Amino acid sequence: MKNKVLKSFDEAVADIPDGASIYIPGFAGPGTPRNLIAALIRKKAKNLVAISNHPGAGPFDGQMDLGKLVEAGLVKKIHCCFTAAPHPSQATAFEKLHQQGLIEGELMPQGTLAERIRAAAAGIPAFYVRTGVGTEMAEGKERRAFNGKEYILEHALPADYAFIRAYKCDTFGNLQYKLSQRNFNPIMAMAAKTTIVEVEQDPGPLGSIDPDQVHTPGIFVHRIVKIPPAPEGIWDRVVQR
Repeated sequence: MKNKVLKSFDEAVADIPDGASIYIPGFAGPGTPRNLIAALIRKKAKNLVAISNHPGAGPFDGQMDLGKLVEAGLVKKIHCCFTAAPHPSQATAFEKLHQQGLIEGELMPQGTLAERIRAAAAGIPAFYVRTGVGTEMAEGKERRAFNGKEYILEHALPADYAFIRAYKCDTFGNLQYKLSQRNFNPIMAMAAKTTIVEVEQDPGPLGSIDPDQVHTPGIFVHRIVKIPPAPEGIWDRVVQR
């Protein structure tokens, strides 16, 4: 069995080239691959395309997330569901750069984002959806009627890499999540060409996770790095509770 467990996050991201597309999951904190993001900032890969629920929590959060990659000037485009902070005083790095024309963004409904990723994982090139009909989201997209209702065509959204954070794993890469890690992480792990995982507990031997608790099968996982204790490792405040 191939050894998927690596010693460092820098080693795990060493071959990511300029221009790569990367899934960055996380939902309200849990599942955000903070250590892999930090390693990619150190590597300084440029012109990245990020696919994420949001472009970073903004200055009020203070934790390592996609916003730090944007601040470092390493991202050229983001596909996401939220582009603006709830208050002007909390404007994210993405908002500021987008207003200056320095970064591209594609906004889409949350369900559409999830389905475009799931379609990429399933080998489905495109699908019709009702969400967005009659709005700016439908502009320039193919339309078709089913049962008297109009739908728009959305395309799969694949990526070169997925950065995944998990609670437990075994050496084959079978993953167990907790809290909202199970939101975008499982479908992103399935859809990427290369899936890299930061895990909170030491990887156990194959079979150490109850099969009923395997949320991502190891066949979708290529590289694993255990998060070291703080301060070297970056731990999510919510997950530590």
